[in-house]
Amino acid sequence: MMTPRLVTDPALWSAILKLLQDAFAYMEGRIDPPSSLRDLTPEVLDQQARTGEIWIIGAPIACVFLTPKPGALYLGKLAVSADHRGRGLARRLVDQAETRARALRLPALELQTRVELIENHRVFEAMGFAETGRTAHPGYDRPTSITYRRPVDF
Repeated sequence: MMTPRLVTDPALWSAILKLLQDAFAYMEGRIDPPSSLRDLTPEVLDQQARTGEIWIIGAPIACVFLTPKPGALYLGKLAVSADHRGRGLARRLVDQAETRARALRLPALELQTRVELIENHRVFEAMGFAETGRTAHPGYDRPTSITYRRPVDF
């Protein structure tokens, strides 16, 4: 149950969407602009499963989207349900991402988190990620996201 597994079955899309909505609810009103989670649909998950990967743990109780890009494997929508946090599930998914990056011969993991989510910064830094840049969403004149990278050992 606690081993990450790759999913491609559309029957799981609604459960994944619910996990993400519940796990990201605390961001509502904290981040500006609002999360791209609002744009997630079963069709978007279909596309992610075709162009990248979706990994889950459990029914799901945790998930991450992996997308290869030049020079890195991008981690998106890393989420753990509130009642399963603190058990190392996010770390397990990041370790799985590193395994996939090695298999794809990509030298780094990369992710972004919002500037306002200080607690996420600490979690990612504790997992060996380092800040590599800040970007602004379209229409914003201040940084809204922080990019983190972690090298992959071969």
